Amino acid sequence: MSTVLDSIIEGVLEDVKRREVPLSQMRELLQSAPELRGALNSLSQPGTQIISEVKRSSPSKGALADIPSPGKLAEQYQEGGAAVVSVLTEERRFKGSIADFHEVRSAIDIPVLRKDFIVTDFQILESRVIGADLLLLIVAGLSPSQYVDFHQMATELGMDVLVEVHNQEELERAFEINPRIVGVNSRNLKTLELDPRVFEELLPQIPANVIRVAESGISERDEVAHIEALGGKAILVGETLVKAGNPQHAISRLLGRDETGTL
Repeated sequence: MSTVLDSIIEGVLEDVKRREVPLSQMRELLQSAPELRGALNSLSQPGTQIISEVKRSSPSKGALADIPSPGKLAEQYQEGGAAVVSVLTEERRFKGSIADFHEVRSAIDIPVLRKDFIVTDFQILESRVIGADLLLLIVAGLSPSQYVDFHQMATELGMDVLVEVHNQEELERAFEINPRIVGVNSRNLKTLELDPRVFEELLPQIPANVIRVAESGISERDEVAHIEALGGKAILVGETLVKAGNPQHAISRLLGRDETGTL
């Protein structure tokens, strides 16, 4: 039976075919790719870090926010103390675009995560060309060989990689190589069900020298405090921030900072 993840990947593959250009052209474009900003270093700074997401829609919640100016929203995230800004580029279910990515990266100085379902070599090259400092690889959506090859390819191109897992089996697969940043997503992308207990099960198993990121369903300070107690180093938050009237204040609240940004 086809899952939600299967359906999303099917659409992504169709959309990639429309954008694909010859490998020779991509190699040429790589020569003028933007200088990278070091997402791993940004996420490694003292204290809990936040990856703030530009997210218009999701399969589980539908429309979240119009976001007429992704760049302005990203500027607010940066002013609020975000370590990284995540931009959805998946078109069908999340209503994102590469145009959004370009606008965001031009508006801010901090690293940018390309948040998409990466399932082809072309997307990895494309990510480097547009200036993705951090690339998402979802273990559930990749074969074992794709995961290894894509991680190596992205790393060789200079990008940092956020490896996303949802269960014990995926976590074990993730560590068949040497990931530097691992995200635990509490939302099952095959059913869209949310289970915060996944944080409790998986985060403590990730080695301390790896950046541990908690993803999905985070909206309150006490949830962040619990993630911190489990060893989480960073949180990825979308819905809560795009719905907030004041994203800067929302970031401060989640991270337990006062109005000056002090912990």
